[in-house]
Amino acid sequence: MKEYFKCDEWLVIEEGFASEYNRVSESVMSLGNGHMGMRGNFEEHFSGDSLQGTYYAGVYYPDKTKVGWWKNGYPEFFAKVLNGTNIFGIDVMIDGLMLDFNQCEIKEFKRVLNMKEGYLERTATIIDQKGHESRIVSKRFVSMKTSEIGCVAYSITPLNYDGDIILTPYLDGYVQNEDSNYDEIFWDEVDKKATTDLCHLTTKTNKLDFVVTCAMDYSLELDGLPIKGNPLAIEKTYYVGNEHHVKMHKGQTVQLIKYIAAVTNRDYDNDDLVSSAVELVKEAKETGFDELLLAHLKVWAEKWLENDVRIYGDVKAQQGVRFNIFQLNQTYTGEDARLNIGPKGCTGEKYGGSTYWDTEAYCIPFYLSTAGSDIAKNLLMYRYHHLKKAKENAQKLGLDGALYPMVTMNGEECHNEWEITFEEIHRNGAIAYAIYNYTNYTGDSSYLDQYGIEVLIEISRFWASRVNYNTYKDQYMILGVTGPNEYENNVNNNWYTNTIAAWTITYTLEQLKRLEQMGSESLPVVTDKEKIKWQKIIDKMYYPHIDTYDVFAQQDGYLDKEQILVSELDDKEKPINQNWSWDRILRSCFIKQADVLQGLYFFSDRYDLDTKKRNFDFYEPRTLHESSLSPCVHAIIASEIGYHDK
Repeated sequence: MKEYFKCDEWLVIEEGFASEYNRVSESVMSLGNGHMGMRGNFEEHFSGDSLQGTYYAGVYYPDKTKVGWWKNGYPEFFAKVLNGTNIFGIDVMIDGLMLDFNQCEIKEFKRVLNMKEGYLERTATIIDQKGHESRIVSKRFVSMKTSEIGCVAYSITPLNYDGDIILTPYLDGYVQNEDSNYDEIFWDEVDKKATTDLCHLTTKTNKLDFVVTCAMDYSLELDGLPIKGNPLAIEKTYYVGNEHHVKMHKGQTVQLIKYIAAVTNRDYDNDDLVSSAVELVKEAKETGFDELLLAHLKVWAEKWLENDVRIYGDVKAQQGVRFNIFQLNQTYTGEDARLNIGPKGCTGEKYGGSTYWDTEAYCIPFYLSTAGSDIAKNLLMYRYHHLKKAKENAQKLGLDGALYPMVTMNGEECHNEWEITFEEIHRNGAIAYAIYNYTNYTGDSSYLDQYGIEVLIEISRFWASRVNYNTYKDQYMILGVTGPNEYENNVNNNWYTNTIAAWTITYTLEQLKRLEQMGSESLPVVTDKEKIKWQKIIDKMYYPHIDTYDVFAQQDGYLDKEQILVSELDDKEKPINQNWSWDRILRSCFIKQADVLQGLYFFSDRYDLDTKKRNFDFYEPRTLHESSLSPCVHAIIASEIGYHDK
């Protein structure tokens, strides 16, 4: 993809509108505050290629898993974040013609995401099919101060005509997920009401009974003076709105400020949803756009004081780092231990908005370094609260202890690919590592002592039941797994998996001994028999090695594969997951993301620089980096060993 966005240290700038990049822009320009998020869609109707998306944290749908051959232990459902009520929509009619950027000549266009202050601004000059030339400005945000509130200030100025402009702010609950099965509608309408000054709409998921109530209020001004009109209140199925007719003269500006409140029954009783949303939106309107924005900016300013990473002399890198920081902060604020971090945040539907091991392996270090310890601790509490489900997941596979899910919303496994769901069990180790990481970084052992020790014990019990004792080699092995490199499935003795399994058991035994010596009360019972077996596993764990290169073997038989370097691949074949059959991928030596190097990153203190260099030199040339999880780990190790060009 070409460099479509302009480089700026604090802004993401789209100058000029290219419809083929609109979905990319909508994703990049997303806004969120931990409670809700929406893509950077136009307020107006748009008939071009677009994914209209608004998402409410913790509201999801369990879609039934459908497979031709059911396997014992297979997840009952896969979960998806639900596209919810569109709250920022404003239809615009100019002399009876619907304003649609896809049908207009666009003379000037600029869409800017301000990462420093957390708002999206758009300016445009367009000419419609009738030759009307109009200037449009919009600015919106979702409040980091009051998470249920969002605002948009929208204005239009006729540049070459007098005419009748109709502005219709609305709430639209008739929405679908783009990946829904057979165009399924996931929402039922519960309640709605449109008056001449305020509207509200309540919808309920037709599974799990999540209820979302959205309310809107607004103000209207012509050249800065309030308009006293007689709007038409509209009620349709899944829809409420207000239609305003404004007689305009060339050069005049009409501005509509729309205030939105969105609440769910995760936080309010069903009977209180409407009254709570209405009260919140009335308070927002009374406070006003400028004051709400000021409070929002203050929160972002405080976050950037703690979060910012300065890079001098490379504007593109500075923009990229701040974009990632911005997305993490608006995806997860840490105030709700029931929530976690979806891989795509609030930018779209990919990965279903579910929780992966990405949180523990990649995100927790950010929150540890940039926020109070309570934020990371809430992420750990999320896993503790799901321990019962993790034990059920293990039991479904006929195993002991706890197997945390690869993908989850509520602690139950909801990933529907066998080789990932059942074999990518290394994710258990990331949970244990996060407990260590938090405790080691903060010096706070309270989580470990009260909650984490139970998690560690159950994960260790899982590993003890999952290992395979090889009597011929007198070693413990772990067979039939998928390591972090998902371009290999059902391999034996993935080095990283074996390493983190043995490390987890070691860490668990160390913490049990410490707590026993402290005389800790209510310590979970671990028998001497269990401890003896655990120690045997530690002492006799098998770690595959490639003697020829003196590197850790990614798994047994890795060198049996034809050894081709990425540099020898034709660029037309990349990404291979889009151009090769899965059979061909599995038989290749190519690596999706850090695997052995993931272990060298986690357990950096165990290995000297020469060991890291040998393994990096061997594996990185075979790595395609076709995962967003790959460059970071490789860059860190490259920096360590002096490969600064990497």
